[in-house]
Amino acid sequence: MVGKLHHRSTVGLRHRAPGSQRVRRSWVWNQFFVLEEYMGSDPQYVGKLHTDLDGGDSAVKYTLSGEGAGSIFTVDQTTGDIHALSRLDRETKPYYTLHAQVFDKATGQPLEPESEFVIKVQDINDNEPKFLEGPYSATVPEMSPIGTYVTQITATDADDPTYGSSAQLVYSILHGQPYFSIDPKTGVIRTALPNMDRELRENYQVLIQAKDMGGQLGGLAGTTVINISLSDVNDNPPRFSKSIFHLRVPESSPAGSSVGRIKAHDADIGKNAVVEYAIVPGEASAVFDITSSGHDEEGIIILKKRLDYEMKKTYTFKVEASNVHEGYHHLGLLKDTATVKVTVLDVAEPPAFSKPSYNFEVYEDTPVGIIIGAVTAQDLDVASSAVRYSVDCTMKSDCCFDIDPVEGSISTTERLDRERSAQHIISIVATKVNTPVLSSHVIVTVHVLDVNEFAPELSAPYETFVCENSREGKVIEIIGAQDKDLSPVLQRYTFRLPPQEVNRSSFAVWDFGNNTAGILTRRRHFRRHMQALYLLPVVVTDSGFPVLSSTNTLTIRVCACSRDGTPISCSGEALLLPAGLSTGSLVAILLCISILLVTLVLYVGIRHQRKKGTLMSSKEDVRDNVIHYDDEGGGEEDTHAFDMVALCSPKVSDGDLLRESALKARSHSCPLKQDRLAVQDYIQQRLQDHTADTNCPPYDSLVTYGYEGNGSLAGSLSPIESETAGADEDLKCLRELGSPITSLIEILNKLDVQSDSTGNAGV
Repeated sequence: MVGKLHHRSTVGLRHRAPGSQRVRRSWVWNQFFVLEEYMGSDPQYVGKLHTDLDGGDSAVKYTLSGEGAGSIFTVDQTTGDIHALSRLDRETKPYYTLHAQVFDKATGQPLEPESEFVIKVQDINDNEPKFLEGPYSATVPEMSPIGTYVTQITATDADDPTYGSSAQLVYSILHGQPYFSIDPKTGVIRTALPNMDRELRENYQVLIQAKDMGGQLGGLAGTTVINISLSDVNDNPPRFSKSIFHLRVPESSPAGSSVGRIKAHDADIGKNAVVEYAIVPGEASAVFDITSSGHDEEGIIILKKRLDYEMKKTYTFKVEASNVHEGYHHLGLLKDTATVKVTVLDVAEPPAFSKPSYNFEVYEDTPVGIIIGAVTAQDLDVASSAVRYSVDCTMKSDCCFDIDPVEGSISTTERLDRERSAQHIISIVATKVNTPVLSSHVIVTVHVLDVNEFAPELSAPYETFVCENSREGKVIEIIGAQDKDLSPVLQRYTFRLPPQEVNRSSFAVWDFGNNTAGILTRRRHFRRHMQALYLLPVVVTDSGFPVLSSTNTLTIRVCACSRDGTPISCSGEALLLPAGLSTGSLVAILLCISILLVTLVLYVGIRHQRKKGTLMSSKEDVRDNVIHYDDEGGGEEDTHAFDMVALCSPKVSDGDLLRESALKARSHSCPLKQDRLAVQDYIQQRLQDHTADTNCPPYDSLVTYGYEGNGSLAGSLSPIESETAGADEDLKCLRELGSPITSLIEILNKLDVQSDSTGNAGV
């Protein structure tokens, strides 16, 4: 197919009148085509370039530029004819874009603007269809109905699908019928036969053809192979190889042992071939069980309990084999049934106890020889034999018992103690008289019952505290109890105060009912200087028989606390004692210190009395009053004011006497540094003088002042009671003296010396 490219312009271009204007015309052209794969000997004519300025006198020249100009395409410069010089392939390049131009040969000037045109390569059917992804494979379930989709394949053709029928494909099956069919236009493959059975044939090879030109004669064709496999469905039931299986088993076989194996075969594969075995319900299902071996699909028959030849010699039952997975719906249930016959073989057996184990109870401290129970065993074989019993004394605890060899009655050989051992395990042996090598064992557990012989007690030596600013009804401690008789889980404890303490105690006991109790305050505002320590008796009672109880002492200290209840300081005992020192130990230590102080005072007093007269006759410096100020007088008991025995009275203590004398001897403002040094030197000198003076009376000491005598109706005339607020400041000033008095005061403070309400003091 050829075309012509023509350009029109004004007539007489070369001879136009001066001043006339040329009117430009556009190129007029038809589509240029060239056949691909041209096989001729001459160049293939494509088309012609022409302009109306060409008068046929060869005065114009045509030129060609663009894709393939000069190499693939050429133009006759005089006539404008275009030819193709080489063989073209549309599938390689479907079209070429070129530019045409016309020039005046005389002047070499272009007569018209350049024009663009296209040469299109015209398609021929020179490419066959191709299956680019072959060979193919597909799977379809067996027993599928006709028309079941298998897969779809597609071929490609490189020819022009828009021109002619060179790329119009038609599919067909060359080999593989009558099992499968293919849609000629879409290439969809479907089953063509119903109920294809995988167990008969599993794989199919199908040859597919794709032909262009719509399948007409002369068209090109391509082929491919598709391998189609039938996938398995559960369409076959399991089958036993025979209808009855014979098995034998000795009666001595233990429970859980294997009796034998049976097998059913399934023609399916994979999960569809998994077989599940079950014993049809009946008498034998309580004796036998069956499980699958897994790897070889066998059924293993096992014993659920021991067999007895004397009781039953044969068992007959049915076993069912079925598929675990759902079967093909047209075939119904997929299962098979076989009969199993088990023969029991007779075996000589040891005696059999009437129970698998025995449990007996006995109270502790039961007299020796008391029978606590009996065991029974018998020979179940056809030739029955007598049985003898014995204790397998392999453990020390087993030797606490004996057994009658004929009757099997068990008795104690020693007194039992539950607190030492609450349970005894005995191994009893039963032996056949006719066959001693055949014996059996049974375990007997003896539980020793408790006799309530231990009183309960608090679970710990509780020591707690109460704040001085504590409110009434506050729980200051939670207490528990313990008992050597039974564990707390089985025991029930109650807590209370002794009857004599119920109304007068500052604390109460609240029993929570769960083997614990709380200690509550019954008043508010405790005072350390009045009483720093409380010893609270608590009665703990158990629930045994007979009921036992004990009285335990709870130590409660009075402490100064912060607002949130945190203790800041407690009694001197709590501060001074190391961890683990008990209250009794502290009382003993304080008693020893008191005896030593009293002895020292008496000794010094006797020596001083020998050397001097009374204290009132002393004419020494007034500063001497610090250590021998006279007694201010008592009341009705004034005659005992200077009794040396009174120094040892528990109602008055040396520490407070010393403290009161020190307070009387100074003003309530601390002295200046130089004054403190002078007083320190004086006190040191006086202490040395009195130490060396064997006649110094006992009144001339720091520990004699402040004893006023008990029962004075007038009350105390001492300024100590009225100046309690300044007591701490006074002690601070005495410490600053740095003298031996400082050491004495430090000792008193560590012992937590507190002044009582009468103004007297006690250590």
